[in-house]
Amino acid sequence: MEIFVQQLINGLTLGSIYGLIAIGYTMVFGIIGMVNFAHGDVFMLSAFIALIFFLIFTTWLGISSVVLALLFVLVIAMVLTSLWGWAIERIAYRPLRGSFRLAPLISAIGVSIFLSNFVQVAQGARNKPTPPMIGDVIVLFQGESGYNVALSYKQIIIMVTTAVLLTIFWYLVQKTSLGRAQRACEQDRKMAALLGINVDRTISLTFVIGAALAAVAGTMYLLYYGVVSFNDGFVPGVKAFTAAVLGGIGSLPGAVLGGLIIGLIEVFWSAYFSIEYKDVAAFSILAIVLIFMPSGILGRPEVEKV
Repeated sequence: MEIFVQQLINGLTLGSIYGLIAIGYTMVFGIIGMVNFAHGDVFMLSAFIALIFFLIFTTWLGISSVVLALLFVLVIAMVLTSLWGWAIERIAYRPLRGSFRLAPLISAIGVSIFLSNFVQVAQGARNKPTPPMIGDVIVLFQGESGYNVALSYKQIIIMVTTAVLLTIFWYLVQKTSLGRAQRACEQDRKMAALLGINVDRTISLTFVIGAALAAVAGTMYLLYYGVVSFNDGFVPGVKAFTAAVLGGIGSLPGAVLGGLIIGLIEVFWSAYFSIEYKDVAAFSILAIVLIFMPSGILGRPEVEKV
């Protein structure tokens, strides 16, 4: 029982990181109908930005409070990564918006390769560790076998951050003028423009918001694992995209739900079966769900416009 509870906590933590990345995927897809395949590498880039500035604040500037340093790092990572998201939209998507559907996809893949190789050249191919940030844990209970079920403070931070951001961005999309503009562009960009909505600005802001969420996910990833590599954008990015599809791409709660499911499947499969096949298990569940629910768990069937 204690092993099950511990793996449940670990799975929710990992799934929260996937969910943060998946929100960026689902927001961009919802508004322009395209998958931003550079989003995973934007997440990886944000983790490196967080690592660099965390070392600057703690080593060079001598900030002793890890919490204060993390807050500064999170804000800087969100700002700088948002600029990358804005640049990707202006360079890789906007000029190709009226082209055939594969053109932005190919352009996004090119941006992904560029970011991965840029970080590899700039930071090297080796894993980049960071000093331990938050190591304290709360022992929830001790099992009969002597196994302690523990909840670390960094796991609490990650799960609470995901819940808070999901609430904020759900409110943003449902209750604000920007959210109404995003939903209008999602339904019909030409009609939205005729009604006075600045479509280009709305799409740019969506990319900026998605990149900012990727920055939060990158900082949480660095906090949780304490190490980052130039190729860490591909696998988490693919799994987060899988989570967005599983939960129903275009749905913010669905993205987080899909991330939690993928994280739980990975952790439980690794604990009770073979760790080598955890990815196979996650993608198999995706395939099974999509056979019976093609729109995902919380997704809405796409209505063909005529």
